[in-house]
Amino acid sequence: MPLNFTFESASELKYGKDPVLDALLLHFMTENNLEHSIDPAKNASPEQIRFMLSLDEDSFYAPCGDWMLHFLLKAKLGKDLRAEYGQQWRLLVRLVHESVREVPLRRRILHLCRHKFRMTLNAPILIPSRLLKRMLTIFLTQSGLDDPFRALKRQMNRRARNFVESASYNQLVNVCPEDRLQCSSITQLRFELDLLEMERLLFFSTYKPFWTEDAGKAALDGEELRKVLEPVDFSPLREVFDPVRGPLRILYLPRASGGIILDLKVVRSLLRQGHRVVLALKDGFYFDSPTVWDLESDPILAAEFKDAYFIQNDRATKNELLQATREHQLVVISDGTRERFNPYRTSVTFARAWKESDLVLAKGEAYYRRFISTSHEFTRDVLVFFSDERGKFRMYFKPKPAKVHKFSEEAILAKADGIISQMRRARAAGKTVVFYSAIVGSIPGQVKVAIEVLNTFVAHLRSRLEGTFIINPGEHFEEGMDADDLMFMWERVQRSGFLNVWRFQTDVDIEKSFELMGRKVPPIWAGKDSTYSTGCTKEMNIALSVQKRQPELQIIGPSPEKFLRRREYGVGKFCDSSIDQCG
Repeated sequence: MPLNFTFESASELKYGKDPVLDALLLHFMTENNLEHSIDPAKNASPEQIRFMLSLDEDSFYAPCGDWMLHFLLKAKLGKDLRAEYGQQWRLLVRLVHESVREVPLRRRILHLCRHKFRMTLNAPILIPSRLLKRMLTIFLTQSGLDDPFRALKRQMNRRARNFVESASYNQLVNVCPEDRLQCSSITQLRFELDLLEMERLLFFSTYKPFWTEDAGKAALDGEELRKVLEPVDFSPLREVFDPVRGPLRILYLPRASGGIILDLKVVRSLLRQGHRVVLALKDGFYFDSPTVWDLESDPILAAEFKDAYFIQNDRATKNELLQATREHQLVVISDGTRERFNPYRTSVTFARAWKESDLVLAKGEAYYRRFISTSHEFTRDVLVFFSDERGKFRMYFKPKPAKVHKFSEEAILAKADGIISQMRRARAAGKTVVFYSAIVGSIPGQVKVAIEVLNTFVAHLRSRLEGTFIINPGEHFEEGMDADDLMFMWERVQRSGFLNVWRFQTDVDIEKSFELMGRKVPPIWAGKDSTYSTGCTKEMNIALSVQKRQPELQIIGPSPEKFLRRREYGVGKFCDSSIDQCG
């Protein structure tokens, strides 16, 4: 059935406008194996996607350029789309021929991939990069190889290290500028020198001859460097790294082995300037891209990363991530994927690292396509740089939209400390401090009702209990805060040592709330209590931990054993993840 509407940009596409369009968009998502509701174990939830993309509730996002999405939704194999498919096919064929010596095995892999390729050409709805991912999976599983580029990547890293240890590299980085730098103060001069160094290092990290050729052959002189960099617009660097903004949290996305050695020079410069960096590597083979596993097989790379801190948990909590970045200037994570940037497949840790960053610094033309050449906006400033096919250095900046508000760690801690101050004053006045944990968003579509239930019952408690200070989480919510922000804030409050009573919502509490509101309990609320909420489950674990340190803490509500059936709350959302299967 042909698409009966047109769109100028992908950001115009919305769910809920037309059931026919909804069906087409869901068909696109399922064919690309990206739909969360079909496969939640592999695909990120809409809430996790909104960690990275500025999307409304009904917005649609596909990890490809606008022009490509236009052809894919129409199932129209245009010239450009055919060329994209052909490029992916040639990459696969070249890889198989170079890596598989046994002729029967090579033929089996190529013929199996050819079936997938022809099927895609007949109904072109598969994103080309997703097609390549599918064929690469076939190749890896059938050949038994885990990284056919391992030896090549080690060679590129060795050449890059030889270059950065050479005298020519030192001369290129440290050569003084011909023009006098503008200087109104020592601070301003230092900033100008940092910018100049950053310009050179970013260029070096994209200059392939430094790691594809021997150091002597790849050498540049100062005049050549000046000619290459002179026409480049580096003004985004001045805006992004303006000292007024203060130290930044930066998520750095490298591109290729060899180049990663130069990327680390960029990172060291950023660290020296006071910024903190999270560097994300691929989780498995993706041609010459550096992976987390390369650090175990390549001693050169291991030595370069010797002072970095690795987060190996792909579902790190906000607390764990922030603690790591506070204690270590350079943190290394896996993005959780074996493909180009695909938010639906990135790890929870990567999504949280994006959310907690101020700037995403991404190298490579593939990131230009995914970040710049799309109408979608992202929740963080994005700076993309690369050398094009002709070797020309390019840089593009996409600021986050004005409507996106980031709750910084400092702001959340200040809000938590404000609540703690109220608790301290209440205790000093001889009052009993009570924290009330309740369902807020664990029942889909019932957030407003849940807050009404919560507020009604807390008001009821306050009218009945004399000399108490009751903390109602529903009264401290701010628009834009998600579950990560709230749980981070509340854990600080809950572990402050000022709680006397921790009360968890029961089914009796809920029934009383509806009675006070003059309504019957709806079927969807019948039998519900705080054990139904994964957020409350996390809070019960915290309560038990606090009680070990403060035995006088009284915990009221369902027994702790009833909470153990639930996992951690869903990433970025107020509702549940799911109940674990038993047995």
